[in-house]
Amino acid sequence: MSKMRAVLIKGGQGPVENLYIGETDKPIPTKGQVLVKIVAFGLNRTDLAQRQGKFPVPPGVSSILGLEFSGRVTELGEGVTRWAVGDEVFGLASGGAYAEFINCDEGLLLKKPNHLSWVDAASIPENYITAYQTLVKYGEVKKGDHVLVHAGASGVGIAAIQTARESGSCVLAEYVSHGAHRATITATASTTEKLDWLRSIPNGATHTVNYRTEDFAAEVGKTTNGRGIDIVIDVVGQSHWAKNIQSLAIDGRMIMLAALSGGNLSPQSTLARYFTKRLRIQGSTLRSRSLQYQIYGDLGFRNFIDKVTGANGGGPIRTYIHKVYPWTEIQSAHREMADNKNIGKIVVEIQSVRT
Repeated sequence: MSKMRAVLIKGGQGPVENLYIGETDKPIPTKGQVLVKIVAFGLNRTDLAQRQGKFPVPPGVSSILGLEFSGRVTELGEGVTRWAVGDEVFGLASGGAYAEFINCDEGLLLKKPNHLSWVDAASIPENYITAYQTLVKYGEVKKGDHVLVHAGASGVGIAAIQTARESGSCVLAEYVSHGAHRATITATASTTEKLDWLRSIPNGATHTVNYRTEDFAAEVGKTTNGRGIDIVIDVVGQSHWAKNIQSLAIDGRMIMLAALSGGNLSPQSTLARYFTKRLRIQGSTLRSRSLQYQIYGDLGFRNFIDKVTGANGGGPIRTYIHKVYPWTEIQSAHREMADNKNIGKIVVEIQSVRT
């Protein structure tokens, strides 16, 4: 069997120091699959969790890290009709993107527009599909809705903010700051980087709150004149639960994408509020979904993608890249994300590595 290079993990899991570039079997496309030579791949929190042994790999999925990529089609499996060898594509995967080659169902690929760089294309699939399904499919976002996005400066957060703004809703973004405290809605001159940035970008947040220095539930009350939030998008979990419930309006919807602070619910949150507010709480993870579900056409994502940078780079929803690493520096890329230093997406480019 042919071999390829990939980012592997010593012992299958562990600290960032266990990441290394090694040799493994090159995948062979089967019926309906396309083999893609990867140029760039995006980093996600799921990658860090999997490396640490906190996110089990779904059955039948590659143990190699990586959920999104851009690259060129190099081989077609039996029955593939949508693509030709040499096509430039980007796409979603359940795993395996930290490698020179990846197998992908033909329905999970999108044609890379000429105006998109390889890096920009690799930054789109996981974040923007997540934002789309969270707000449109589950949140049923509509004009005039108030939306609270936690971790607003993350890749998913930025995608969700822009998606909600494009729908005509009012967005309140909150982010996690490690180190210096970030400014509140009124902002201080010395601690405004993420807060100011989130408000400054086109289709950015209309208000910002630093949860470490402010009570975001109280700020939501002020911002909405006591009405509350229609949609909460949360990746934090335990520490935010009670205030999320407090923040939600009548018939509010909360979509849980992760639980970075822990999964046990706070005793401060009573069931009475769930009933009286008629709340709807939806858990969501894209990776464990069926192949049929993940195909972009079923999500309506093929139409949505037209708004991401538009036909010539001037669309209402944009990609924002924090930093690009060569894959020889994959450990540094993981540290950058773990330290919450990024404003936008971290992307890794694959380069030739000598054995």
